[in-house]
Amino acid sequence: MGKLLSVNLLQRVIVALAGIPFLLWLIKLGGFWFFVFFSFLALLAVFEFHRLALHKANPPALWLVLLITLLLQVNFYLQLMEVWELLLLIVIALLVMELFLKEGSPLLNLGAIFPGLLYVNLSFGSLLRLRLDVVDGRGEAMVFLMFLCVWSADIFAYFGGSTLGGKFIHRKLFERLSPHKTWEGFLFGLGGSIAASMIYGIFVPKLPETTALLTGLLIGLASPAGDLIESMFKRDAGVKDSSGLIPGHGGVLDRFDTIMFVSPFIYFLTIRL
Repeated sequence: MGKLLSVNLLQRVIVALAGIPFLLWLIKLGGFWFFVFFSFLALLAVFEFHRLALHKANPPALWLVLLITLLLQVNFYLQLMEVWELLLLIVIALLVMELFLKEGSPLLNLGAIFPGLLYVNLSFGSLLRLRLDVVDGRGEAMVFLMFLCVWSADIFAYFGGSTLGGKFIHRKLFERLSPHKTWEGFLFGLGGSIAASMIYGIFVPKLPETTALLTGLLIGLASPAGDLIESMFKRDAGVKDSSGLIPGHGGVLDRFDTIMFVSPFIYFLTIRL
């Protein structure tokens, strides 16, 4: 077991060393290539969610949900029409198409794909608009801060939970969905996110320190929820990982679950402050 953990940790470190500089470069670059990369991630995430849905129902065809994802992400980028208008057309189209399908339960078929389809696209869409909408460099700074806080929360929670998990607080954080998560890991993750935001706020003058601190606090508190939501879907589907795309991490849903969950919150926090 220890050997498997060490191999997994090594894979995670190697992927991080290669992936983090690339992501930081993309965030700095912004624009079209930021849109292309995160739209690609959205397509992969919807593909993975479709695989989960297949364990419980007969969702709409994969090509259709991928096409819907592409339409939504392009619309987030180009802003051709209001998001709610496009979503209304999509919902109506899927309901009408279900009339002509003969397999499974319509309630289960549509219910199995709607949550993931909406969650993935609205989350990545809010990340895209956060980077592109907020001017004077604040959007870029907030996206950098968001990733930094999420990574810090993950690292501190992983090592804090591994070393001290269950030694002080014997009750698990959310045992029904994730039996390995501990309160010690959560508290370490919260502290790591807040510490990262405080350091970032000191060295990045574009953001008020109070905004940075509030962001770190929000991400530290919300981080476990993103992972638990994905765990809920995986547990219901009876799988361990959403896919094996990223060595040591699983799939896009496994790796970006927290980013997806916190992106809408950080978007609202940024445009309202």
